[in-house]
Amino acid sequence: MFSSDHAGAVFFDVDGTLVPGTSSSVFLAGFLGHRDELAKAEDAYASGTLDNRQVSELDAAGWAGVPEDQVAGWLDGLPLVSGITETVAWCWQNGLVPVLATLAWSPVGSYLTDRFGFHAFGGPRLETSDGRFTGRVAHHFDEYDKRDFALAHVRELGLSPRSCGAVGDSRSDLPLFASVGLSVAFNGSAGARAAATATVDDDDLRSVFPVLSRLVTATR
Repeated sequence: MFSSDHAGAVFFDVDGTLVPGTSSSVFLAGFLGHRDELAKAEDAYASGTLDNRQVSELDAAGWAGVPEDQVAGWLDGLPLVSGITETVAWCWQNGLVPVLATLAWSPVGSYLTDRFGFHAFGGPRLETSDGRFTGRVAHHFDEYDKRDFALAHVRELGLSPRSCGAVGDSRSDLPLFASVGLSVAFNGSAGARAAATATVDDDDLRSVFPVLSRLVTATR
């Protein structure tokens, strides 16, 4: 239903991209009591000494017993880069479907999708029972799952990967960067910069417009 009106899609990362300087999981761990431990684990993931499954299981354990309906209130204070609302609107206006592809937990993806008007989100899920988190991971989701989610979504929309883009900042974005036609390292790590089509450093997401405009031009 989108292929006739939309010529491409853009997949946005969350942690380090839409959430600057930290991750949504570390932010939430501040409420859960394991912020410092998780921050060290995420640094170890970034350097390649821990894998995503190990970090996710460590983080999930801290969620045990927390009510599901408590999280949205915490997320209202999540630090976010400027310009998300305008960037999502710009994508829709220019025939690009904006999608979240992230390693952030599904409550974060769901919250940001509803708040800003993304088309959909993909990411890991925490297990719940009777309205509370159990402390276990229901569905693991690593950098390759992020890529596979995005490519499956591309097919579902009737699009070509070459007509799609990705905006991210770190290790978890590299497989996706390699699989789409255009990639933007937004305030990215050295690895993301080396792999991306373009690099943008700014505190406002709208600064990616000139790069994403290449997708618009190429698909018209």
